[in-house]
Amino acid sequence: MGVDYYKTLQVDRNAKEEDLKKAYRKLAMKWHPDKNPTNKKEAEAKFKEISEAYDVLSDPQKRAIYDQYGEEALKGQVPPQGASPSGPTMFKFNPRSPDDIFSEFFGMASPFGGMGDMGGGSRGGARFTRSIFGDDIFASFGGGRGETSNNVLRKAPPIERTLPCSLEDLYKGTTKKMKISRDAIDSSGRPTTVEEILTIEIKPGWKKGTKITFPEKGNEQRNLIPSDLVFIIDEKPHSTFKRDANDLILTQKISLLEALTGYTVQLTTLDGRSLTIPINSIISPNYEEIVRGEGMPIPKEPSKKGNLRIKFNIKFPSKLTSEQKTGLKRLLTSS
Repeated sequence: MGVDYYKTLQVDRNAKEEDLKKAYRKLAMKWHPDKNPTNKKEAEAKFKEISEAYDVLSDPQKRAIYDQYGEEALKGQVPPQGASPSGPTMFKFNPRSPDDIFSEFFGMASPFGGMGDMGGGSRGGARFTRSIFGDDIFASFGGGRGETSNNVLRKAPPIERTLPCSLEDLYKGTTKKMKISRDAIDSSGRPTTVEEILTIEIKPGWKKGTKITFPEKGNEQRNLIPSDLVFIIDEKPHSTFKRDANDLILTQKISLLEALTGYTVQLTTLDGRSLTIPINSIISPNYEEIVRGEGMPIPKEPSKKGNLRIKFNIKFPSKLTSEQKTGLKRLLTSS
């Protein structure tokens, strides 16, 4: 799997959010480069590993992809075996810098924001003359003791929008185009409006709740990093099928006679094919016919599909004549 983020943070694979935060706080304070001047190079590497592990495991989407495919899939290096060349992810990894994560926890930017950081850095190049450990590490860079810069850029919270998709869209995959209009600041520093068309590739088999992230496509404001724009897949109700994970469920209304003597299911699949499925067994109220490979595509293996499960709603007659009762008794007794 490459890097073991759980081992890096010293937590188990079922760690909750509070466990991750507690582990990060402890390790970040221990390995912050300012606290390790004698082995700063090792500390910087360790600090970066800790930050990256927390960045992945604290984000449900990144964590799910990491758990299933490993670090390589997050970073777009090697497609998992059996996956499409485009890989299983639906967003660019775009890891946050260690400085940004550290400042979220401790209320100030990491002390090496102005010295060339490790992985992106705090925008604006903010520097603090004193670190949280009391080390006056920037005395030689100018600025009196206690002076701070307030131009540390914070990132606006993500903007989330629901993206309704039909079951057909999620079965076959499709491309949706969304026009957005956002505030921006031009090269001269004046506010302006930018219109843009975003292309969203819906992959076959995606489920409700799947997130597609467009980094920093929110409104631009001074001293604020634009928010990420996140589209969340929603599934429209379907007139024929109901989805259950990778399976499709179809419920057929049939008479008691058909349940006892045989029934043929005829249906049109989500990609337009006609299926005829004869059922010769006696259909009890709990009977379920399973047609393998006719469910939803499996996202990590698009060439494979779940199953179609056909259930039955048997309509019993409201009343029977004496002759019908006698005939049924005779038939059923003889059988």
